[in-house]
Amino acid sequence: MHSTDDFSRIPDAPQSHDPQLLADLAADLEGAGFRHDAVTGFLGEEAHAALIRDQPVPALIVVDRVLGAASPPPLALAIAFWLLGMEVEAADLDAALPRTGAAGVLALGLAAPAPDPARLRAAVDLRPHASDADAELWVASDLGAHQRPGVLRHDHVLGIGRASLTLAQTTMRRDVARALDLGTGCGIQAFHLLSHAEQVVATDVSERALAFTRFNVLLNHRALAVDPADPEARIQLRRGSLLEPVRGELFDLVVSNPPFVITPRTAGETARDVFTYRDGGLAGDRLVAELIAGLPAVLAPGGTAQMLANWEIWGGDDGGASGDPTAGDDAGADWARRPRSWVAEGTEAWFIQRESATPHEYAETWLQDASEVRDAARYRRRYAEYLQDFAARGVEAVGFGMVWLRRPPTPGELPFGLRFEEIGHPIEQPVGPYLAEEIRAADDLCGVGLEDLHLVVRDDVTEERHQRPGAEHPGVILLRQGAGLRRTTLLSTQEAGFVSACDGELTAGQIAGAIASLLGMDRDETVGDLMAGVVRLVTRGFLCQMRNEG
Repeated sequence: MHSTDDFSRIPDAPQSHDPQLLADLAADLEGAGFRHDAVTGFLGEEAHAALIRDQPVPALIVVDRVLGAASPPPLALAIAFWLLGMEVEAADLDAALPRTGAAGVLALGLAAPAPDPARLRAAVDLRPHASDADAELWVASDLGAHQRPGVLRHDHVLGIGRASLTLAQTTMRRDVARALDLGTGCGIQAFHLLSHAEQVVATDVSERALAFTRFNVLLNHRALAVDPADPEARIQLRRGSLLEPVRGELFDLVVSNPPFVITPRTAGETARDVFTYRDGGLAGDRLVAELIAGLPAVLAPGGTAQMLANWEIWGGDDGGASGDPTAGDDAGADWARRPRSWVAEGTEAWFIQRESATPHEYAETWLQDASEVRDAARYRRRYAEYLQDFAARGVEAVGFGMVWLRRPPTPGELPFGLRFEEIGHPIEQPVGPYLAEEIRAADDLCGVGLEDLHLVVRDDVTEERHQRPGAEHPGVILLRQGAGLRRTTLLSTQEAGFVSACDGELTAGQIAGAIASLLGMDRDETVGDLMAGVVRLVTRGFLCQMRNEG
């Protein structure tokens, strides 16, 4: 199914039908030095960090110092106009962007007239973004809350935010033939995919979002290796809800930052009552449940999907163990019960819960996100609706995290299986390479004799021992990871002895046998117990197989 829609002239969105004007703008932005490092250098680290958090005051102080000059620097003008939402003189834009000029910026839909006819205001947010491509990109999206008054528009097109950056840093960057960005928004994930996928399909329910994506692709066509005369050779844009635009097709990689926000449904609601960038229109977490269940149908054998998601945590669960030997450490935890039920049979999955929020905290977060706090009556009404909605289902908390799915290359063979973890501490970004290494470690264990492995301790792993004063032996022995997911795991005395001997010289079986002999324990029982620990330590990234063992 291929879309024939033309997203180059969507009203109230950036216009992308004039290749020469786009080329002029790119040259002007380059000439102004409108790049990430230059913006950071101009504003200073702290002011730039505050701006990323939607706190513009420190940046405004810096910019105000130079805008009063007769000829403001082009970089300062670009920052003031597109990043801070300040009105500027049309004549200053003509000088800062000599090829495009104020008239060109207006024609591209990037600006609008201000009340003063000699001045313009930004119609979009346009900012530099460091991507996986060879060069930086400029990314257009709708103005954020700090750049405009009132509640966000219902068809708001989200820009570069914490969630989109998290997904980009989590995605495993393997070379693939076909990739899908489901719910593309302004196109962030699609741009990253173009660095390692031969062809990308980007979908969204919003035609305005697809207009932004098309504009961004053509503005950055050189960095993205896209032919502006034939962009569909590398990236296709399709309008539709969730998997509907790609039914019957297969992809090697799917990424998605879907509209997963849990929003109370109200009688008679219309499209203007929801924010399409975050609300999929279904009750509770049904959208996430249906997406996770449906994604394997569009994955090629060996294909993977990575996404961000919310899930409701209901009260009344007994919290017992799952009984599944392939499940991860938290498989029986309350938060994992419902997500685990969504995974289609024969699919491998890895859920990492990064945080959770009470219904009150959740309502406050998302009401603030859309600036609904600016309308006091609306805020009170919506807050009450959130609490009533959660109470109706017995929701005690809402979890947020990362999801990985895989359709195994060989049906019925699930070397990774199912894993559910809760990791609330800071992790190293980008974490994608570390996730890929753990999955490979689990794959490598499939069908091999554990006792024959030559293992070494990973370079980032350290040991920590705790004992009471005067005690002969430590009461607690821990391994800590200094990189990746930065886990900590508790070791038994036997496991600690095993790890200390993992220098690649002896096999795992030889080390385990030596420990059994040293402690005067039954060899078979000791080896069996230690091999279970070996699986945990290898698949969690504490130990790894020695390569090129000869």
